[in-house]
Amino acid sequence: MAELETTNLNLSRRLRLNTLIRLRWLAVAGQSAAIVVVAYVIDFPLPALECGALIACSAILNIYLALRYPANHRLTIYPALAILTYDALQLAGLLYLTGGMTNPFALLMVVPVVVSATSMPIRYTAILGCVIVAAVTVLMFYYEPLPWLPAGRFSVPQTYVVGLWLSVVLTILFTSAYTWRVADEARKLANALSATELVLQREQHLSALDGLAAAAAHELGTPLATIALVSKEMERALAADPQYSDDIRLLRSQSERCRDILKRLTSLSSEGEAHIAEMPVSSLVEEVVAPHRDFGVRVEMAPGKTIGTEPVMRRNPGVLYGVGNLVENAVDFAKSKVEIVWNFSDTDVEIKITDDGPGFLADMLDQIGEPYTSSRSAREISSGAGGLGLGLFIAKTLLERSGAAVNFANSMHSGLGASVLVSWPRETFEAGRVSAPGGHKMELPVGKSDKVQ
Repeated sequence: MAELETTNLNLSRRLRLNTLIRLRWLAVAGQSAAIVVVAYVIDFPLPALECGALIACSAILNIYLALRYPANHRLTIYPALAILTYDALQLAGLLYLTGGMTNPFALLMVVPVVVSATSMPIRYTAILGCVIVAAVTVLMFYYEPLPWLPAGRFSVPQTYVVGLWLSVVLTILFTSAYTWRVADEARKLANALSATELVLQREQHLSALDGLAAAAAHELGTPLATIALVSKEMERALAADPQYSDDIRLLRSQSERCRDILKRLTSLSSEGEAHIAEMPVSSLVEEVVAPHRDFGVRVEMAPGKTIGTEPVMRRNPGVLYGVGNLVENAVDFAKSKVEIVWNFSDTDVEIKITDDGPGFLADMLDQIGEPYTSSRSAREISSGAGGLGLGLFIAKTLLERSGAAVNFANSMHSGLGASVLVSWPRETFEAGRVSAPGGHKMELPVGKSDKVQ
């Protein structure tokens, strides 16, 4: 894994070569303008020829890269590090010719590190940062005088130069760390959202199968009716012929069988949809618990405080996946038991999942639900089985998209275990329901206490 990372970046993290080329053209234009203004407008003594040669090197490199590679080419680690190192050294060369650390443009030495921090692993950004810190340290002591009026030489106290050096170094450290952190979080969030979209896309494809079945049944209905009609006429005409009678009867029976199959396919998205497309909260819990019954952990399910009729929701793949992921995590971390309690009233619907495991780390509670955050101090960490991260982020995102609020805490009554509370406003939970025959919503009885071993 480490070797692969050193030679290849994830495509989404690679720098586009065209981006660096445009930034360098901007630098070439700015550096050229500064040289022209200082040397020929203000008329300060300046080694314009040497500075122009360094600027020309950047322009030549840009032209070569633009002709050598396509505009959408993305750089791997080492080429990107080499190009950014060149930019830093080229700017250091210009600063050497124009006052070193006494030049106010010395702060631009920070730019290559910031660019690196947005797209490269932190250790390569650190290497580039060390190169730049070494360069600005050399520029503290070795440099050509700062261009100034011919009448006198501008002298900067050494203490002030040290302060400038320190400010540049601290700026490099702070901006690189901050930029890398922000960019890394943005990449993780983008990857997590992509995984969420894949989960939803899969569920949507499964949900669309009944519509495809109905369409296939509709398209096949006409040719099948023709086959049935022709076979019926053939049976009537050749019933007395023993050579063909058995084959014709077989043909008719198979056409009838095909018609029955098409009827069943059509029913998947018509009258049979209502009881499949809707589920009460107790059935929701039972369905998500079913895959986790045989893992050596007792799962206890029971209604808690219930007021009124049991709420019924339209089947939602996102909710099923989200609650199922929370149950899976509880089973993974539990020592022997997981409790699932659902409460409902005229205004709210709640599902509470509690396990008797080690619970959440207290200092990580506020971060739970963020992508790639491992938040438990459980045996999985040492065994390499992983912790709560991307899966929990996806679950939280899907549940919040359904209108739920998800709260994480440690169990208070036992002192051990984690507790996750998922709550919806009842109106949101029941939104989008399919009406039962007669135009009224189906009301189902309140679920009874149940224990699943």
